[in-house]
Amino acid sequence: MMHFADSLTFCGRKAVAAWAALPFPAFPGSSLPDTLSAHQQDVPWKLLSSWKEQKVSCCFAQSVVLRGICKEKATSCPGQPRSPVHSCESPEEVLQQYLHTQFPGAFSTSHVLQQPCETRPPFPQFFSPLLSSRGFLLDKAQGSSPAGVESIPVLAALQSSPALRSLLSGLCRELRARNAWRCSSFFTAGVEQDDFQEALEELKTLSQCYETGFGADGSEDEADSD
Repeated sequence: MMHFADSLTFCGRKAVAAWAALPFPAFPGSSLPDTLSAHQQDVPWKLLSSWKEQKVSCCFAQSVVLRGICKEKATSCPGQPRSPVHSCESPEEVLQQYLHTQFPGAFSTSHVLQQPCETRPPFPQFFSPLLSSRGFLLDKAQGSSPAGVESIPVLAALQSSPALRSLLSGLCRELRARNAWRCSSFFTAGVEQDDFQEALEELKTLSQCYETGFGADGSEDEADSD
C-alpha cells in the first residue's frame, strides 16, 4: 500500500485518502453509464476517514476500482438525455470518462472488474432492507431472506486531493491544543519533546502541500500560523 500510495503522490505529498461506495448505488439491470449519469453533481463514494466529510470538487491524482457491475451495453434509458459516458465502448472507458469529467486535469487510473464483493456469513449483515440479495438498490423494501445480502457491487478509491489539507492541518491543531506534556505516559515511551515539536512542524508542512493555490484555504492558513 505504501508503494501504491507513492505512485499517486508528488510535489512533497505523502498521504492519500481512502474513499468507498459500499455498496455502489446501482439498480438491477441498469447500465454503468446510466448509473454514473445519475451522479453528475457529486461522486457516489464517501470519505472513509473519521474527519468531517467534505465535497471533493478536485484532486491531484487518484486510482479507482469498480467491481460487480455487469458489462452491459452503454445505452441510456428512454427519455434520459445521452451524456459523454454513453458514447464509450467499454466499462473501463465509461469510468475513465466519468473521472475526467468530475476531476478535469487530474491523473486518474481506473479498473472495472465483473466479480462482485462476496458478503456471505461471517460477513456482517448490516445492509439496508432496500438492497437485493446481490446488493442492488430496490424501489421498496422486501422481506428479508435467510441468505441475506450475498454479494455487493463496490467502488473503492485512493485519492490525493485538497481534502487532505483540512484533515492534516486539523490533526496538527488538535495535537498542539492537547499539551502533550500533561500526558506523562506519552513521553515515558521514549518520545522527546524536541522530536514531538519537529513532527508537528513536518505535519503542518505536509498539510500545506495539499493547497490548491487558489486562495480557498486562506482561513486555515491563518489558523495554522497562530
